[in-house]
Amino acid sequence: MHWFHYLILFLAAVAGGAINAVAGGGTLLTFPSLIWAYHGLAAAEVIANATNTVALWPGALSSFWGYRSELGSSRKELLALSVPSFAGGVLGAVLLIETDPKTFALLVPYLILLATSLFIVQEPLARWERRRAGIVAAEPTRHRALGESATATRWATVLGCQFLIGVYGGYFGAGIGILMLAAFGLLGFSNIHQANAIKNLNAMFINGIAAALFIAKGLIDWRLALWMAVGAIFGGYAGAGLARRLGQKNVRRLVILIGLSLALSLWLGK
Repeated sequence: MHWFHYLILFLAAVAGGAINAVAGGGTLLTFPSLIWAYHGLAAAEVIANATNTVALWPGALSSFWGYRSELGSSRKELLALSVPSFAGGVLGAVLLIETDPKTFALLVPYLILLATSLFIVQEPLARWERRRAGIVAAEPTRHRALGESATATRWATVLGCQFLIGVYGGYFGAGIGILMLAAFGLLGFSNIHQANAIKNLNAMFINGIAAALFIAKGLIDWRLALWMAVGAIFGGYAGAGLARRLGQKNVRRLVILIGLSLALSLWLGK
């Protein structure tokens, strides 16, 4: 691997950290960059995915820490959601480890297209959450704590969805936050900040357990994981200002363009 590979991977991590701070979707930059750097290497996609998970986990931790005050006192509900997150993350990571590298390579374009599609619907979902939060703010008597208004059926549905999200997150991971926000809406969330706090906590669980299994299996390229982790942290602080100057719409359009272009190029290259 040449010096310019390290430079581009660091810049991709910086950009990914900045995009995650503003709009989310940084994985659509960092994961493709790793695939490019590993071009021609056996099991490149699997190693790139595992390394990317470890490289971006510090970002999930910092996001959780920033929202920790929003978690409130709903410990039972948080514990209930953490169980399927852990279990799903373990199953997803095991599935990745057991998947033949050639099969995973064939799945990568579809996974990237799925992640890009989730990124596209992220903004409409956020607008819906803001509108719903605005309605509740205008009618304080309707404001409820986490899951307070949810029926047993809704809880069962959300816990089942959380398990499937965990499986997907352990296997690939891009876009799990968007899926979780949609699932949490079924529990009657009226506070988008609390929703983000719980989303970040469960993303940390899913990615953390997956990263631990990938480490145990020796799938991590530690040179690049640590190098990109520094870039992602730096981007989250310093690069977010540039992303804001570009404007969230322009950043989102760029990420969508990159995701769709990459999926198409990988399809054509098969």
